[in-house]
Amino acid sequence: MTTLIKDALVYSGDCFKQNDILIVDSKIHTIGTSISVDGADSVFYAQGKYLVPGFVDVHVHLREPGFSYKETVKTGTAAAAKAGYTLVCPMPNVNPVPDSVEGLSVQLSIIQKDACIKVVPFGSITKGRLGRGELVDFAALKDSVAGFSDDGCGVQGEEDMREAMRQCAALGKIISAHCEVNELLHGGYIHDGDYCKAHGHKGICSESEWAQVARDCRLAEETGCQYHVCHISTKESVEIIRQAKARGVRVTCETGPHYLTLCDRDLQEDGRFKMNPPLRAEADRQALLEGVLDGTVDVIATDHAPHSAEEKSKGLAGSAMGIVGLETAFPVLYTKLVKTGVISLEKLVYMMAVRPREIFGFDGGTVAEGQPADLALLDLDAEYTVDPETFASMGRATPFAGWRVCGKNVLTICGGEVVYEAL
Repeated sequence: MTTLIKDALVYSGDCFKQNDILIVDSKIHTIGTSISVDGADSVFYAQGKYLVPGFVDVHVHLREPGFSYKETVKTGTAAAAKAGYTLVCPMPNVNPVPDSVEGLSVQLSIIQKDACIKVVPFGSITKGRLGRGELVDFAALKDSVAGFSDDGCGVQGEEDMREAMRQCAALGKIISAHCEVNELLHGGYIHDGDYCKAHGHKGICSESEWAQVARDCRLAEETGCQYHVCHISTKESVEIIRQAKARGVRVTCETGPHYLTLCDRDLQEDGRFKMNPPLRAEADRQALLEGVLDGTVDVIATDHAPHSAEEKSKGLAGSAMGIVGLETAFPVLYTKLVKTGVISLEKLVYMMAVRPREIFGFDGGTVAEGQPADLALLDLDAEYTVDPETFASMGRATPFAGWRVCGKNVLTICGGEVVYEAL
């Protein structure tokens, strides 16, 4: 199978260069300026469009097995493909929990049958993903997972996390931690800031996140574990991670598009503004942007977390935590950060496509001969309004509904196969 992409502006790390790309089977075969269309099974003309490595999201929720009324592997990966992602890593809050070979095999069988892109799940850290108690058999799971996480809750006991890090360090696997101190939550559900106080809500303090980030950075330094912090949202977390990196701790982190473009001033009495961690103060947003600029924040991940319409219809107090994010990530970030000059397009592509692969050891990330043909073609001139009713995801709750954005993926190739096309 041969596919030819003509006259694309091809990502080369620090710039874009106009080239043709010939794909043979699953690999990039030839890059050049005048590759003949003769003999190609498929030809795509990409004048003015930008060809980048397929995006990678190391933090999604595909909801299967166990919660297919929210999302399925089929619909979630279709949404990812539509958005230009060629690899996603689903978190372990499914049923059965991937805390054993048997539990993980249920998820892997669905992935093998229904996924249209590459999917590498996380195993849980604790049995039942309880954030405490018995640890999983890391060695038994390590070859089938991206890493280990109890996402949805933090590992509460210091000794539990220390032992998990010791074992993962010995196995060369990542701990990807949701940082949250349960005893500091006090029933909160939005940021404990001005909006919370003015509208009589229960707040989540910033310390509930950063206290555990600080603990885990200390434990990662002690054990030598490769440690990745999920969805950071506070200025304190940024500074703790910055200082840990300066000391040589093997720590990386991610934040989400919503934390970079929204704050608690933007809250509305609507479940589509409710997620965990919550939208923080403007000072936190600015600190996250500074972390992006200086490299403290490594990766942008969506924490794509679909729920049913009913679950998201009960306002800030009663709605389930979580928003969808795959289909809005690139256009929102391109519009709000690249077009405004905050970061370059090359930097955005690096954080969405290259750096996740570097951290988690996935193949690809460069558009070069011999590399995997996992690619996305972006039309930066496309301008449109975010309409959740057009999403491929079953989830509809997004704070970006109604936003006017630029930038749309129009072609996704995964393993040499076209998995999405809108040219």
